[in-house]
Amino acid sequence: MQRALIFTLFLTVFSTMLSGEERKNPANRYAESYKAYLGAPFPIQIDSIKNFVYFARDREAMRSSPFLLNSRFAGAQIMYPWAILEPEKDQYDFSTILADVEFLKSKGKTLFVQLQDATFTIKFNATPKYLLTKEYDDAATFQRDEHGNPEGWVTKRWNPKVRERFARLLAALGRELDGKIEGINLQETSIGVSPKDDPSFSEAAYVDAVKANMRAMKAAFSKSVTMQYANFMPGEWLPWDDKGFLRSIYQYGEEIGVGLGAPDLMFTKKGQQNHTIAMMHENKFTVPIGIAVQDGNYIGETNSTKVIKNRKNLVPALHAFAKEFLHVNYVFWSNQEPYLIEDVLPSFPVVK
Repeated sequence: MQRALIFTLFLTVFSTMLSGEERKNPANRYAESYKAYLGAPFPIQIDSIKNFVYFARDREAMRSSPFLLNSRFAGAQIMYPWAILEPEKDQYDFSTILADVEFLKSKGKTLFVQLQDATFTIKFNATPKYLLTKEYDDAATFQRDEHGNPEGWVTKRWNPKVRERFARLLAALGRELDGKIEGINLQETSIGVSPKDDPSFSEAAYVDAVKANMRAMKAAFSKSVTMQYANFMPGEWLPWDDKGFLRSIYQYGEEIGVGLGAPDLMFTKKGQQNHTIAMMHENKFTVPIGIAVQDGNYIGETNSTKVIKNRKNLVPALHAFAKEFLHVNYVFWSNQEPYLIEDVLPSFPVVK
């Protein structure tokens, strides 16, 4: 009884020593930050942000999209799998990228390349087949969900031999495309891999691998924008389990001149608030910053194909948040219908 009383008194004294801010849950510090932007004006006025429409791998959809007639959009962002760009070792095929560059140029627009080495379906592996051998430790592994079920593939970025091949690809892309495209970005840092799933994987090695790929990209492209999507890192969860992994990626990008971006502008979700949103909001950058509005984000969800007919147009709020709270230079708007035609394009009217 006496011990309990002493402990209670200790907690009381200790709690009174804490400031009001310290007593608050730091995980909730941005929980209501989005509310200030819900009344953002429609339509959106011209500003310095460069808007792109993201078509994933659906290149053909780009060619008939009405965004081509809207001068408020700088161009298209398209994802190109490594397996398609290097079908055989040291045999590169950039014809699809070059064709897209020329097509967009003819429409007064430009291309932002997203280089794919990870997928979110087990039906497609973006890693070249020549790498799927013992020499490269099979080069790719499953991404798994929280229940351990395979949900996609990811190239073993942490394998030095695989990474050397990836650097060669980047160098070849740079020789062909640097200055001809608006920019190039590497996919998100978030992957569903752990040492339990793949013994070759370690958290520390993964951090080093992401930075090595950033260096290789920067060495290959001196004119076009370079960007690393950095959202979550295996082995940490902010703000409680902060090992400095994600923070170090953002710091490193600023240090070597590689821009930072992320998928999913979900300003109401705690996960994004404490990772991407916190990294962008709490730091000042001289490198380009970008954010992707992906499928589902138009209704406040992620990876959703749901269509809500009677909805509020969130595009002005998403744009205002990206501009004022995140201070981005680029926004990549997903080509998700009906949202692109009904919400996005009307929010960016052409000023005549």
